[in-house]
Amino acid sequence: MTPTRRNFGQQALAGLLALQAPAIALAQFKKPVAGTDYQVLEVRAPVEAPAGKIEVVEFFWYNCPHCNAFEPTLADWVKKLPKDVAFRRVPVAFNDTFVPQQKLFFTLESMGLLDKLHAKVFAAIHVEKLNLSKTEAIVEWVGKNGVDQAKFVKEYNSFGVVTKAQKGSQLQNAYKVEGVPALGVAGQFYTDGTMARSMERALLVVQSLTDDLRGKRA
Repeated sequence: MTPTRRNFGQQALAGLLALQAPAIALAQFKKPVAGTDYQVLEVRAPVEAPAGKIEVVEFFWYNCPHCNAFEPTLADWVKKLPKDVAFRRVPVAFNDTFVPQQKLFFTLESMGLLDKLHAKVFAAIHVEKLNLSKTEAIVEWVGKNGVDQAKFVKEYNSFGVVTKAQKGSQLQNAYKVEGVPALGVAGQFYTDGTMARSMERALLVVQSLTDDLRGKRA
């Protein structure tokens, strides 16, 4: 079940709907409402996207089954994004036990291995049922997947990766992320499967918000 800040073992019905939204519901999509379908941040969150780009952030956790189920849909959606939308993933850390997987993601990113191994991490955990919650298991796993373990460990413990993990936690707090998967837009808006009633619908909410932002710039 989707983890939340308050309880990692429970999830609202909407979390389940995130995996089962019928096509007819998407066809009947109406313009999202602030405070219902998404939240407007009181204090803007930092963005990394360059000027002229609209940043969209997915907050996730490798151990989360909903994040695993959402990943193929998200990956397909990302391929079709307009050129003025800058997308990035940010692994969350609701407590210290999440940090090894945070660092795993940012290490793969810095080594240019996300395209090769990001989906494989999900598969290892949710299909092969491997426990990749601790550093030792992570290092063993990357080695079995053709990664130089010494280089991986050096990067994993580097100042750059540690800093990215810390900034990731700061960003999740800035967006007030309560559960994953969740989506942030332009440092201004936040939505998730609970608010949008499905993660597929959450993508439509994000699309509507980016369209609005684009229109205001025109």
